[in-house]
Amino acid sequence: MATPKPDPARRSPCPLACGLDLFGDRWTLLVVRDLVFGAERFKDFTASPEHIPTNLLADRLKRLGEHGIVVQVAAADGSRHPAYRLTAKGEALRPVLEAMRDWGLKWEEGTRVLKKAAG
Repeated sequence: MATPKPDPARRSPCPLACGLDLFGDRWTLLVVRDLVFGAERFKDFTASPEHIPTNLLADRLKRLGEHGIVVQVAAADGSRHPAYRLTAKGEALRPVLEAMRDWGLKWEEGTRVLKKAAG
């Protein structure tokens, strides 16, 4: 059996390194967090307390879509602006976010839960 060729976009085959290559920057997991909280529209993400720049938001949504974590869908209100939803792969990040939240609450003084997660 032939050994699969390594993906040139990955630094290594380590699953932690691969995950960090996708969502290890300062914005991507916050976009996923907002999707978990029920954000769907571009304006929902820009209203978050971190105020992600719109160019970075567009890039992160595109990257998450390319990796099958987010899907673009028609807006429920029928407007021409798209909405975004987590896929099953994206929903699988929920326990990761919960673990990070719990760690922050325990170890980082002054942190608090801003919203309850949808679902």
